[in-house]
Amino acid sequence: MQSEADFLDSYDPAGFPPFAVAVDLGVFTIRSGMLAVLLVQRREHPYRDFWALPGGFVREDESADAAAWRELAEETGAATFGGHLEQLRTYSEPGRDPRMRVISIAYVALAPDLPDPQAGGDAAAARWWPVEDLASESVALAFDHAAILADALERVRSKLEYTTLAGRFVAEPFTIADLRRVYVAVWGEAPDLANFRRKVLGTHGFVVEAARSASAAAGAAGGRPPLLYRRGDAATLHPPMLRTGATGATPRQSR
Repeated sequence: MQSEADFLDSYDPAGFPPFAVAVDLGVFTIRSGMLAVLLVQRREHPYRDFWALPGGFVREDESADAAAWRELAEETGAATFGGHLEQLRTYSEPGRDPRMRVISIAYVALAPDLPDPQAGGDAAAARWWPVEDLASESVALAFDHAAILADALERVRSKLEYTTLAGRFVAEPFTIADLRRVYVAVWGEAPDLANFRRKVLGTHGFVVEAARSASAAAGAAGGRPPLLYRRGDAATLHPPMLRTGATGATPRQSR
């Protein structure tokens, strides 16, 4: 009977079609009160001069998660990333990359106050692009990145319904109004103020009081003054805080 060592010595991986594994990142932040996504302009073929999600090939000595973290640091220019990163899904349709068979593992990342990106590597330019402008400006994205971006955007919007992820979009400490503006930017609609405040403060661990704000210290009249908060340790909302409708841009695909 053939041993495992003998089997591996005689095994020929060239008997299978070659393919590559890549990671693509839907990186979101809020700038000037609007939800924005990081896009890079491709310097080289294929899709030269097209805008695309940042990403790259997984190296031989790293996992997909390690590649995502590496690309995130390179593309955002942030020395440390204090936001949220999670895997979205795998995109494996044949022909999605004209160079060869490429399977992409997509990720969603979000954080507050991310710096202006600096183009590097095979990118000619990089910028934060307001999500609502992508459809109105008819921006065609490279590869199947329009579909990936649409999926990433819906993931972020839906997660704000049943998790405390909105807290990842604001720098600490923050006010309830700061947190509500996250929902306005991501959903494109404003949650009812009274219900929103009750939901946030009534969910144990959603937020924790950090300190009295300046207006509180001044002793403003007319009810309890606003407070400053930090993120709590709660992860989910029961029951969820649902959107009343679905709005937003669906970027146009380039093919």
